[in-house]
Amino acid sequence: MVANLLNSLYELDYQQWLETTVGHLSDRNFDQVDLEYLVVELESMGKSEKASLESNLAILLMYLLKYKYQPQKRSDSWRSSIVEHRRRILRAFKHSPSLRRHFTEVLTECYQDARQDAKTETQLAITTFPEICPFALEEILDPKFLL
Repeated sequence: MVANLLNSLYELDYQQWLETTVGHLSDRNFDQVDLEYLVVELESMGKSEKASLESNLAILLMYLLKYKYQPQKRSDSWRSSIVEHRRRILRAFKHSPSLRRHFTEVLTECYQDARQDAKTETQLAITTFPEICPFALEEILDPKFLL
């Protein structure tokens, strides 16, 4: 019966479900916790963190490519975007150091996305941008690199 009430609460009022679940966990009323949806939410949180890292990495790489291969069009806006996305990635690492492993796992894929995006935004030929990421991990995250 408790599971049915919590299931319907999850579907009807997500915020109330969260508050109720936190209350049950804080009070150690583990038999009242909706484990099925709690597992779903925890998995979703992990996926969301990874997706955010991938998005920030692809954007950062795109701006680094634009900055390197279109120097005549460099702008404060580009520099600001580079700084902001580096900051987001480094903050994610600070809060979840294990995301560094994911960073290295998805670098090649994110670089290919960035390469395509840089081609679209600059209207330069795709061959302008190397097939393999020209930036070392340390350079990508270095606040002074290319700025």
